[in-house]
Amino acid sequence: MFATLETTELATWVAVSLWGYPIMLSLHVVGLAVVVGIFSMRDLCLLGLFPGIKPSAFLGLGKLGWVGFIVNALSGFALFASQATVFVDSIPFLVKIACIAAGMVLAGVIQSRLRAEVGLGDSSATISKSTKTIAVISLLLWLAAIIAGRLIAYIF
Repeated sequence: MFATLETTELATWVAVSLWGYPIMLSLHVVGLAVVVGIFSMRDLCLLGLFPGIKPSAFLGLGKLGWVGFIVNALSGFALFASQATVFVDSIPFLVKIACIAAGMVLAGVIQSRLRAEVGLGDSSATISKSTKTIAVISLLLWLAAIIAGRLIAYIF
């Protein structure tokens, strides 16, 4: 199945064309910056690192974070398809995917908790200890996903 995926038109374009890989990698980096940027800044804010920013400011940015994830998923799939038989056995790749999946689940959980705990601009609301704990785990997952993603190029 993965060998067949590598022979698709998309995979061939990414693997052998002059522009395929750089375009997909650029989209992947932009998606990464959006999704990890928004969710990690939100998590840091929930932990009190930015007292001037109300956590409710991140309620509307959750949708943009999901758009970044979609860009990342689509470009990541194209990059994966170009070397599917290599990546499917790569421990760093599998760790990266697991961390991203868990990170996105926690992103949804945190957004839901944020709506419940903060509402729309209630500056007197406090963030629960359990939400802060989830925010720490989320930050660690995004960090692990980024590190694992970089290791893909060096560890097979």
